Amino acid sequence: MIDSIIKELNERKNYLENAPLQSIYFGGGTPSIIKSVDIEKILNAIYQNFNINSEIEITIESNPEDLSKSKLNELKNIGINRLSIGVQSFNDRELKMLNRSHNVLEAKSAIINAQEIGFENLSIDLIYGIPNQSLITWEKNLDITFDLLIQHFSAYELTVEKKTTLHYLLKNKKIFQLKEKKILEQYKLLIEKAKKHSFINYEISNFGKENFFSNHNIGYWTNEHYLGVGPSAHSFNGKSRRWNISSNIKYIQKIKNNTYYFETENLTLKQKYNELIFTKLRTIWGVNSKEIQEKFGKSVFTHFMQQIIKWENKKYIRKEKEIFLLTDLGKLFADQIASDLFIIN
Repeated sequence: MIDSIIKELNERKNYLENAPLQSIYFGGGTPSIIKSVDIEKILNAIYQNFNINSEIEITIESNPEDLSKSKLNELKNIGINRLSIGVQSFNDRELKMLNRSHNVLEAKSAIINAQEIGFENLSIDLIYGIPNQSLITWEKNLDITFDLLIQHFSAYELTVEKKTTLHYLLKNKKIFQLKEKKILEQYKLLIEKAKKHSFINYEISNFGKENFFSNHNIGYWTNEHYLGVGPSAHSFNGKSRRWNISSNIKYIQKIKNNTYYFETENLTLKQKYNELIFTKLRTIWGVNSKEIQEKFGKSVFTHFMQQIIKWENKKYIRKEKEIFLLTDLGKLFADQIASDLFIIN
């Protein structure tokens, strides 16, 4: 697999047209279980083929149970400077319900050990809206997060995937999903406490201290170009989308045999507009109506202005000069607002 990824990197070195890389992100699945020496090989291939910003952010997603002290040292020594740790919860009952392999002690230890070893840019994932999760237990999750003095966190409302233990329990009424009112209370508490602890909600689900926003997230949510390699990876160059096949075996075979291992979609002007709306609306940088007019023309601009005004009247959208931004209340309806702004036909 590692050789295949390196071969893809070599073949696609011109994809980003020599633009300086701001972020390298090892994500999808559990990349932290890969041997550090193999991660280093991939990093070396990236450095050989691409223009690298001197202050590049290099992140690896990881589970707490994978981050032993020796593993943390290895990751730091090969150049990883940011960790994204899949904590999900600081409550053992909730972790068990989510079918996580780690416990609260392991989660805390992974963070503290990383800090002691010298990692100064840490992010964790949290989930709210978990069945039976009270406002008090959610608040405790947040308090522990802030006490650990991390620089960034992501908070996601629970989505239940089919064919999981959680789906089975819900389907058979062993447990019950939280009512929307309770989830809204948890969300409001999240926003309130994040502000209190100087975390900036720069994208609906992402919170960072000043100067610690994720470059990876910023690039995606502001519609920048990116290159993804490996099975299931997606790439975007402003003109087209490209995605690799998901099967590990087929990916390796096709790379080895120099046959197509990806699909490509050339984006129409309307698709580019929808893409911009979907991504930028979710951020603190918002959607610039002047950019809409310059990039997509008068008819698209007119559609945008006609649709956005009703959300502005509802106080879900606020306007600063030419820029339209979601209010805290509007963030709860982001998908609905974006869908309303899309051009379907």
